[in-house]
Amino acid sequence: MAYTTEQNTGTENRQYDLVSVLYHALEGGATIEQYISDAQNAGDEEAASFFQEVQSQYRQLADRAKSLLKSRI
Repeated sequence: MAYTTEQNTGTENRQYDLVSVLYHALEGGATIEQYISDAQNAGDEEAASFFQEVQSQYRQLADRAKSLLKSRI
């Protein structure tokens, strides 16, 4: 028998999965703030710019997950 979150939490797998992706996207966006700061403090604007792009992608993923989740709750 395959493990399902729904059996253990009472939450549909697809909702749980979207919440998980949302959490990880938000966590990643918050964590990468330190990487941006580290790069800026080192004077590495190229790396800082890259990390800012990554942070923007995390935000986009979080927004998409929120939208999908809202329509399924």
